[in-house]
Amino acid sequence: MKNIKRCPWPSDDKLMIKYHDKEWGVPLHNDRKLFEFLILEGFQAGLSWRTILYKRENFRKAFDSFDFNKVAKYDKRKINSLLKDAGIVRNKLKVEGAVANAKAFLQVRKEFKTFDKYIWSFVNGKPIQNKFKSLKEIPARTELSDKISDDLKNRGFKFVGSTIIYAHMQATGMVNDHPAMCYRHKELFCNKD
Repeated sequence: MKNIKRCPWPSDDKLMIKYHDKEWGVPLHNDRKLFEFLILEGFQAGLSWRTILYKRENFRKAFDSFDFNKVAKYDKRKINSLLKDAGIVRNKLKVEGAVANAKAFLQVRKEFKTFDKYIWSFVNGKPIQNKFKSLKEIPARTELSDKISDDLKNRGFKFVGSTIIYAHMQATGMVNDHPAMCYRHKELFCNKD
């Protein structure tokens, strides 16, 4: 796979290449995984995705494999222990935001049965198939990410600004933002999931 063309952002980093080739942009319909990406995108604010990706396994251990039922019950003692965990990003607002998001996530599930049903309703259940020629054309946010961000904030979610939400949409396949030159663009464009 050395001669294939892919997005330039993974560079020659093996973990980033694996993430790009196997996960980024693949339509995701699993509530626990959607929660994981929502939390990780929030922790990424002000940092690089590479930093978060390299700490991902530590985050999984620290946050009970992103079991939103458990995270919603975290108390001050648990939050304080997370703030001492050097394996994750130790930002008090982000850790408290993750707990708030778990509680809001449960409320969305109560209303819509699944978070998947709620979040994918914004794109009528189908990925938006963009046809950008280069990374320069890809926006950091859109009117749709503004709308989703506002709705999530109204529901009590934290660290869900429009840029974070657009990154979430890209990661979970709500939009196909692989440029046309990337081999994954066609693979995901053809994906009927």
